[in-house]
Amino acid sequence: MKLLQAMAGADYGGAEEFFVRLAIALNSSVVQQRVVIRKHKLRASQLRAGGVEPVELGFGSPLDVATRWRLRQQISEFKPDIVLTWMNRATAMLPARGKFLHVGRLGGYYNLKYYRACDHLVANTEDIANYLKNNGWGEDQVHYLPNFVTAKRVPKIKRKELYTSNNATLLLALGRLHENKAFDVLLKAFAQVPNAYLWIAGEGPLRETLEREAERLGVRPRIRFLGWRQDVAALYETADILVCPSRHEPLGNVIIEGWAHGVPVVAADNLGPGALIKDGETGLLFPVNDANALAAALKRLISNDELGRRLAENGKKIYKKKFSEKIVVDKYIKLFEQMSL
Repeated sequence: MKLLQAMAGADYGGAEEFFVRLAIALNSSVVQQRVVIRKHKLRASQLRAGGVEPVELGFGSPLDVATRWRLRQQISEFKPDIVLTWMNRATAMLPARGKFLHVGRLGGYYNLKYYRACDHLVANTEDIANYLKNNGWGEDQVHYLPNFVTAKRVPKIKRKELYTSNNATLLLALGRLHENKAFDVLLKAFAQVPNAYLWIAGEGPLRETLEREAERLGVRPRIRFLGWRQDVAALYETADILVCPSRHEPLGNVIIEGWAHGVPVVAADNLGPGALIKDGETGLLFPVNDANALAAALKRLISNDELGRRLAENGKKIYKKKFSEKIVVDKYIKLFEQMSL
């Protein structure tokens, strides 16, 4: 079976990171694969480190004729059985017809006009799969396949390297510094939680705004804005609690990553986290935008070590059962094999 994957994603993001993990994992499987990406030095180096040699194209505006032609050329040369395109741009640039099955992969509630030429769609949450079916896609055309994360153990970061007390509870939050991620809510809650430090790993348009807000709230000395990090596994290993305050989160990769590394999770009860977490068993949920409720959940967890251990253990069980690499990769291969019959 021959698979061509095409990704024209942003510089950073959960879908982009999962694409790299899946491409590398499939490279060690029965699948014969070619990977086409938007030019991106770091992503290309990550793929090469995993044994995947990517083809890099421009993937510019819809009028980027050169990318369309070169993508068509890659398909003609490789002759894939299946082409898996990630998100809108790569999907829209694929030739409308060919001797292959076109599968579009969605990680959000995207505008479906870009997917009209697809034969099948893959959704990474059951709610997104239902959204596709409710918009006219047939049961046999829509497939739910979750993301996987790796649980490789790595050494912890020495807290003193980031001027963080060893005697304080360490909270970790990750994501783009954007309104959807609700880091402003997290800062307001954090101001109510003494004897704790907060590491925020991510970059985005709201960084300066959030830093000013942290100063206004008087918590800036206890917060470390880390920017984008490549040592995410080490961050999880070091943290005591993972916080996901997002206003909008279709899936919540960070929650699965927290489970994989045995970190108790506190998350806003929106689409993805609300579907993943069973409140009080695999994590703690709080109402979206409610800083007081988030602060109460954090204080509850900090004051109850047994609760933290139980949440972490239960989360890890769910990860092993549903979101480990072998489980998810086997599902992808099984789907591709069924499509190729």
